[in-house]
Amino acid sequence: MNGIIVINKPKGCTSHDVVYQVKKITNEKIGHTGTLDPMATGVLPLLIGKGTLCSKYLINHDKIYEVTLQLGKRTDTADSEGNVVEEKKVEDGMLEEKNIKNILKSFLGKQEQIPPIYSAIKVKGKKLYEYARKGQEVEIKPRKIEIYEIKLLKINKKEKQIEFKVTCSKGTYIRSLCEDIAKKIGTVGYMCKLNRTKVGEFSIKNAITIEELKNIEKENLQIITIEKLFEKNDSINLEEQKLKLLLNGVKLKRKEKDGIYKIYSNQKFIGIGIIKDYFLKRDIII
Repeated sequence: MNGIIVINKPKGCTSHDVVYQVKKITNEKIGHTGTLDPMATGVLPLLIGKGTLCSKYLINHDKIYEVTLQLGKRTDTADSEGNVVEEKKVEDGMLEEKNIKNILKSFLGKQEQIPPIYSAIKVKGKKLYEYARKGQEVEIKPRKIEIYEIKLLKINKKEKQIEFKVTCSKGTYIRSLCEDIAKKIGTVGYMCKLNRTKVGEFSIKNAITIEELKNIEKENLQIITIEKLFEKNDSINLEEQKLKLLLNGVKLKRKEKDGIYKIYSNQKFIGIGIIKDYFLKRDIII
């Protein structure tokens, strides 16, 4: 089993918990390309077997989220898991549809965002949440992100909540986005629900739950193979002698331009190779 499966992560468990459970079910080597907060649900691509070697190609994906923003309260963690540290009134006029749409629209494009203190970003060798738990102050530098699309889904005036859908770049913290949106509205807020519906080409439509995985025979498990993952990349066919050289670590002279290529021999998929300066070297071999 070599490739990727897409898990629909449930609320209340860490990404590492999911990795452990899938490893136990499949009895295979398992890795992931990025974590989801315990309170978050949705798409969590997991790498199986030699698919774990593909992680370097899967770290810069754009993401799509469905978010519920709770207005009127701010927590120390910027989500529903934290303690309320500030409360502020939410006027009915703040929740007019036109006003909310205009505010959401103002977040489109490239920008700098300050990550939340409760995050795994390292500063001076320590994770930010380690400083937060000890009550220590630390300088948090802004990061460059991009919001490609942001769309209002629903306004719940009674509960003082806003639901929206956002397509964003890698590194975007939705908790920080929620706080920034609340501030522009004229109040405070925190992220109370988060569902990731897409990571790159991996969609919630193709995701399975842990419970579904338990009930699927291993041979019937739908895996996104390494060959499928690189289906848009060009191919190189090698005769048996040259393939042996490549597998032994020898770089082969090629005329193709620099890039990542699928390697075949006798119509059989062998793995992935990289061409640089007209030399092909092995990368991922099945």
